[in-house]
Amino acid sequence: MLKSLEWFDVIVVVTVLLFLIVASMYSSFKKKDAEEYFMAGRSLRWWSVAGSIFGTNIHAQQIIGMMGVGYSIGFAQSHYEIWAIPAILVLCYIFIPIYRKRNFFTLSQFLESRFNANARLVYTVLMVAFILIQLIGGFYIGSRTLGLLFEGTGWEVSYVAGICIIATVTVVFTVFGGMESVVTADNILTIIMIASILLMGSFTYMQPEIGGLSGLLKLDHAEANKMHLYLPTNHPKLPWSGIFTGLTILNMFYWTTNQYQVQRVLAAKTDRDAKLGSIAAGFLKLIIPFFSIAVGSAAYYIFKSRYGVDSIKPDDTFLTLLKTVVPTGYGLVGLILAGLMCAIFSAIYSMMNSVSTVMAYDIFKKYINPKASDKKTVRFGQLAVFLICIVAGVLAFSTYDPNSSDNFFLKLANQTSYIKPGLVVVFFWGVLWKQTNPIAAVMVLAGSPFIGLGCDWIFENLLIQYPFIIQTFGETFNFLYRVFSIFVIGSILLVILSKYLNANGKAKIAEFDLGISLSGIGSTLFWFLLTQIPFIVVALLGLISPQTAATPAAIVCLLLFVWFHKRAKDEMMLYKSDIFYAGLLTSSMIWIMFYFA
Repeated sequence: MLKSLEWFDVIVVVTVLLFLIVASMYSSFKKKDAEEYFMAGRSLRWWSVAGSIFGTNIHAQQIIGMMGVGYSIGFAQSHYEIWAIPAILVLCYIFIPIYRKRNFFTLSQFLESRFNANARLVYTVLMVAFILIQLIGGFYIGSRTLGLLFEGTGWEVSYVAGICIIATVTVVFTVFGGMESVVTADNILTIIMIASILLMGSFTYMQPEIGGLSGLLKLDHAEANKMHLYLPTNHPKLPWSGIFTGLTILNMFYWTTNQYQVQRVLAAKTDRDAKLGSIAAGFLKLIIPFFSIAVGSAAYYIFKSRYGVDSIKPDDTFLTLLKTVVPTGYGLVGLILAGLMCAIFSAIYSMMNSVSTVMAYDIFKKYINPKASDKKTVRFGQLAVFLICIVAGVLAFSTYDPNSSDNFFLKLANQTSYIKPGLVVVFFWGVLWKQTNPIAAVMVLAGSPFIGLGCDWIFENLLIQYPFIIQTFGETFNFLYRVFSIFVIGSILLVILSKYLNANGKAKIAEFDLGISLSGIGSTLFWFLLTQIPFIVVALLGLISPQTAATPAAIVCLLLFVWFHKRAKDEMMLYKSDIFYAGLLTSSMIWIMFYFA
């Protein structure tokens, strides 16, 4: 890929990468205490929070994987971005007040405050395992991408060499810069990636086979029918029923209980910065459905016309499309490639920053040296980066095939689906039900992966014998259904065990002021459903089309949030209120979900 670049594109690539390195590493020359190193001194303003969340979230796996799924499956993949918005609102109005009130470094500290030290330890183990799986995937897709970029240049990068390069850069950024370097890089990356995604999407829509977004919709309606959000319940990858069950749980995990994502809002200067930053990141995420996933669907028609059906592997869609539609010699290809190369590293060292925080506070200061100085705590976190990088690199080499043609994004989501639901069960019940017993919470946390394995066994050996099950859920147990099953079974077990243990005086329930109004949460949800269900019903009955219902449903949603603002007696003007922008974000989600039904 780089071999075919014009000289100006090469200059752009080098300039952008050097700027990123210099800007990010500037902070590494400052002396830092533990709070400055791990939490950027809790000084992030809302725009930095938004940029860091987006930069961490939209990494190389997302860009390449999302476009690949858009190419092979279609627009239904957009649910991963659109349906994240409810989880963002839950983070803003339930969890941010709880987490930030106590100045936690890690979410495991919340579990210890709410339950006990055992809950903290189990969360630490599960979170390190989750981040390790993500890192292995990041090394795989990153090394594979580097190999494609340098192919034919004389500096070809093998799969092993790519892993070593990524690990080395990760260590340099994370060890010497800390969170401040990570956030700086994330914000620069966000600007570059938004520009890159918009450029590439625009050039794709301009192709004669496509004719803009409206042309894509007309073409798609006549052919493959990829530009719809809802696929059958027995679809092997993205069934609509799995979206509203399992994906809801996955999004709640990612936005409310995931250390490396929530750490950004913990580092915000004020609660308002944390909320506005999260909401702004939600708006940025809405770029992805139209300029990445839909572009992947457009690529299907372009490749079909020019190269033949199934001529390109899904994970190669991005680079193939880049070579096909973006003109060289103007620096545009260089800018897009620079953004992609930055994205390869950004999410990885964001995760490493968080895992070093977890290891420093939940292992070192908790069990090894509780009285450790800030300097020793930072040093242990830095050592953890080295060790985790070595482990992730070895496992990436031994467990992934760089020549695979599978959808990497869905494969990674499937691998982590055993870990996430149990965390959501314990966090949510811990917040919403004061009688949640500490022993029950630990048992469900530790047992959730085994519940998932049990669900797999029941489906594959018992339920699969019934034709109705196959017709409804398909021949394989989709990971989204597994996630929801773990959540439901885990919740039932948690309630039963809590009632039993509380009745027998097992483990005293800690006094914990949650500081939120459950009646207020219930009232908000009631009014939202009351105003939206009529539109859903008339659309399902065929009285009006979903496309016709989209705009009035969105307007009613926005007006509801304006009412919420007045009811909250917020002293800020409407246009300054986070509630107003939460309403804009939610109404945008409503419009998309109706219009692309």
